[in-house]
Amino acid sequence: MGGTDQVRGTRRSTAAANGGGVTRNLNSDTVINLDHGDPTMYESFWRKMGDKCTVVIKGHECLSYFSNIKNPCWFLEPKLEESIKSLHGAVGNAVTDGYSIVVGTGSSQLLQAVLYAVSCDQPNQISVVSPAPYYSSYPEIIDLVRSGLYKWGGDAHGFDKDEPFIELVTSPNNPNGVIRGSVVNRDGGILIHDLAYYWPQYTPITSSLDFDIMLFTASKCTGHAGSRIGWALVKDKEVAKKMIKFMEVNTIGVSKESQIRVAKILQVVADGCKRFGSPDGDNFFEFSKSLMSKRWEILRETVKKTRMFTLPKYPLQHCNYTGDVTQAHPAFAWIKCKEGIEDCEKVFRGQNILTRSGRRFGSDPGYVRVSMVSKEEDFDMFIERLSVIQSFNNGDGNGITNGNVNGNLD
Repeated sequence: MGGTDQVRGTRRSTAAANGGGVTRNLNSDTVINLDHGDPTMYESFWRKMGDKCTVVIKGHECLSYFSNIKNPCWFLEPKLEESIKSLHGAVGNAVTDGYSIVVGTGSSQLLQAVLYAVSCDQPNQISVVSPAPYYSSYPEIIDLVRSGLYKWGGDAHGFDKDEPFIELVTSPNNPNGVIRGSVVNRDGGILIHDLAYYWPQYTPITSSLDFDIMLFTASKCTGHAGSRIGWALVKDKEVAKKMIKFMEVNTIGVSKESQIRVAKILQVVADGCKRFGSPDGDNFFEFSKSLMSKRWEILRETVKKTRMFTLPKYPLQHCNYTGDVTQAHPAFAWIKCKEGIEDCEKVFRGQNILTRSGRRFGSDPGYVRVSMVSKEEDFDMFIERLSVIQSFNNGDGNGITNGNVNGNLD
């Protein structure tokens, strides 16, 4: 791909470089897919946990549609509700008292449910906006079914219509990892806070949030993307009821097997939060924060040497959960190519690295989003290839070549 020279070499993995692990052959023929945020980096932690998160579901269990008929969200498993409250209480990132909890098949389904809930009584189709760079899937999610209730309204920075609106506030933001608030800031707006990454491994926890509508997901919290479980904390009970109705019509609830598994995992994480600094190493956020911090340190050192890219800088903040002063280590790197390079995605594609172009986020194609939560081998190969990218002057500023690489690379 991309017509660049082939480079074959061997280097130690980042784990080996830090005193453990094995040497791997990192072949440049391999395509590294860092376009999506598949959180496979957490696998080593959950392997170490052994059977602590194992659940057994017998054939006669989970037959009914219903989980708790006394709960307005009748398909929400009581154990999942308990573990969600326990985890937020342990981390201190969101208030749960006085909120309804609505479970969904990931936060993507919950976003559709809440869009329905807050727009179904509007007299006219309502615009949904988010400040660029916004999450790349928002336009597709919102316009997929061409709903008569709502439509994608684009960049919130440019929204100046004198009419009701819905603003999606993603904080920390996907793709650039910054903490954000609403942009439009006027009457007639409904705010939905997407807080998928407001966990200690990605950003300092500075307060326990209490917004009207808050979306979370196990995919980004613990890495269990395959279980497809998300939850919404909703202050207005009528909005929660409408969301539940959407879920009832859309999928008649959410898989009990997935809920039971995630309930067990979240409770294990919550219990581990009480043992911060434990020699047993069973605090998930301590493990994942350390891993993210190391990856970002390696990336920043590599980017500095290439002199071809820049990365965002994040302020030092006090984290209420860890008790230390730290900076963000986002799940994605928002990388900008140097001036004169118009298509940053093309640069990485030339090294068999798949990224997501800034244009997908309503931004400049001189940016790309790169996943930082991939498995160790992919991250190692990414750093290896990034370290040998050198620019050359071919007249249009879009060319790249490989540096001279021979033998073993450390």
